[in-house]
Amino acid sequence: MNRIRASIVTFRTDPAELRRCIGALNAAGVTRVAVVDNSPDDSLRAVVAELGASYTHRPDNPGYGAAHNIELRRSLADVDTAYHLVINSDVWFEPDTIRLIVAEMDRRGGIGQLIPRTFYPDGREQEVVRLLPTPFDLFVRRFLPKALTRARDRRYLLAFRDHSRELDVPYHQGSFMFLRTSALRSVGLFDERFFMYPEDIDLTRRINREYLTLYWPGARIVHAHRAASYKSLRMTLVHTVNMMRYFNKWGWFFDSERRRVNREVLAAAKALQAPASH
Repeated sequence: MNRIRASIVTFRTDPAELRRCIGALNAAGVTRVAVVDNSPDDSLRAVVAELGASYTHRPDNPGYGAAHNIELRRSLADVDTAYHLVINSDVWFEPDTIRLIVAEMDRRGGIGQLIPRTFYPDGREQEVVRLLPTPFDLFVRRFLPKALTRARDRRYLLAFRDHSRELDVPYHQGSFMFLRTSALRSVGLFDERFFMYPEDIDLTRRINREYLTLYWPGARIVHAHRAASYKSLRMTLVHTVNMMRYFNKWGWFFDSERRRVNREVLAAAKALQAPASH
């Protein structure tokens, strides 16, 4: 599939994990795969070469979005590249997954970005789309006991909806962002002011202004999802600082676009609400 390029950003990544991800891409027909390695050393170089992918070493670690932008710019410079997949190394899928996604996006030119139905390795559903966050949403999810925040969290994650039906949502988790290059030419790339974390919210939100940013259950992937910021104090601080930058850009408590979009998404999600179990 020469119309597609994929990029993976690594940082001290397990070589076995990277092999599985690139292997899934190659099995799906994606042969133009690029790894941008933000690790201090280039120990992954030989692994990447063995797998037939390109390798760029950035020991200065410019950040997640900035590293992907290196490859996104190459996709935009190539008029034959219709789609670019931003993918995490801890994602894998069946060989027909990419074909199904491309067919859907070819059929519907209004889709600027797509994320498929996503599962944990143990088969549990993973919530990969959500409302545009308020500062309260992020505070609730991170610092208060789950027993006190379950209802709010369920609303924010749109977990109540029927996951077997598609939904246009302006916030996609960044583990698998299937992007139309013409949409990127229109709205721009990742905002490099964000070192890590809110760059996926920011880009999806900008694309959603002009295109559908679609949760599409017609294809499935598996995402191991380590959630590093919940396990490391340093990554918690990185997450917090960068979310502050996000709210400085879009608005903390006064964000009229967020209010309007979330109202519309909630209404659409409630219309797709999964039947109550008995």
